[in-house]
Amino acid sequence: MFDRNKDRQPEKIDPPAPSAPAMDNASAAYRTPAAATGKSAVLGATIRIKGEISGDENLLIEGHVEGSVSLSAHELTIGKTGKVHANITARTIRIDGEVHGDIAGKEKVVVSSTSNIKGTIVTPKMTLEEGARFKGTIDIDPAHANSGSTGFKPAADKPA
Repeated sequence: MFDRNKDRQPEKIDPPAPSAPAMDNASAAYRTPAAATGKSAVLGATIRIKGEISGDENLLIEGHVEGSVSLSAHELTIGKTGKVHANITARTIRIDGEVHGDIAGKEKVVVSSTSNIKGTIVTPKMTLEEGARFKGTIDIDPAHANSGSTGFKPAADKPA
């Protein structure tokens, strides 16, 4: 009978443009410093670490850490599910979770309303939000930002 497609030209479909392999994009993220990209390394809620953590990038801890954390030139965030039983040193520290240990912030420490802290905080700038649970001491020391020390002194050096 009647075929309306008989005289019609087939449509030309251009193939999709080739894209870069996904691996190249992923590996580029590992070569770019975190400070330049604004990204942080993340320890997820189910991760547990015993030992020393140090590095040259920002870090978000949502899991459990026992030991020490040293990110002297970077930011450290303890998330709401984070539980850290360690001495901490970082440029900027934000605590939303639980910390048991001494905390040394080179620039500032922010203690949110959801935090639970036991220890000593030494920093030149401090924010303590209403509702935060804190047991310990706070030493607001402007000279701490310029010194290379953690700000903690052995018990024998403390005045009587």
